[in-house]
Amino acid sequence: MMHEQALPESNMRTSDGPVFSPAARSLAQVISYITHPLFIPTLVTFLILQSIPEYMVAFKPLSKKFAFDILYFRVVVITIFFPLLTVLLAKQLGFVASVYMKTQRERIIPYVAIIIYYFWAFYTFLQEGRAPRFYTAFFLGSFLAVSISFITNSFMKTSLHSIGWGGVVGFLLALMWGMHMNVSLPLVITFFVTGIVATARMVLNAHNPAEIYTGLFIGIITQLAACWFLVI
Repeated sequence: MMHEQALPESNMRTSDGPVFSPAARSLAQVISYITHPLFIPTLVTFLILQSIPEYMVAFKPLSKKFAFDILYFRVVVITIFFPLLTVLLAKQLGFVASVYMKTQRERIIPYVAIIIYYFWAFYTFLQEGRAPRFYTAFFLGSFLAVSISFITNSFMKTSLHSIGWGGVVGFLLALMWGMHMNVSLPLVITFFVTGIVATARMVLNAHNPAEIYTGLFIGIITQLAACWFLVI
């Protein structure tokens, strides 16, 4: 909902801030990998299917081996496989120096590609009409978040980890306010995880506080806007 393409960067900038131990930096690196924004759409899909599967029953008849496997496959291909493939191809063609994409300029091609992938996901779910509006709104919000981040990329290297997890917070707030669902516990857990992720990115010196807070704001506000547009 939202990617730090395709792997979290490290050792990217110098800072006059606190110096963390190698163990702390290693832990922060692990956290950055396992909370990577590439995985967020699949995570959100999993949480919806586990908690409120009745909203997604239209996808069940399409299943082949296990319940909702085609939906999982679709989300994974669009939001994980294609972005990773784009970054790897860009590296092979010399458009980016490494998969860490340490500069704002190196992010341009992956940004454009991911904007297209998220719009594709949103548009196809909307046109099919199988998915509930709030699920389609999540992909619209993700598309808007990456599009805005593409613009802010000209001024700062906005944290896409923060955009992604801010998007999850915004999505849960949208479910609470727009759908009147009781998501208090998931929301508290997500706030906690978001704080850990933001801290890890700063421990790695990958982003400054302004880039973290900007990402959180973009992620939250775009999900609320998407819900207002499609659901409320």
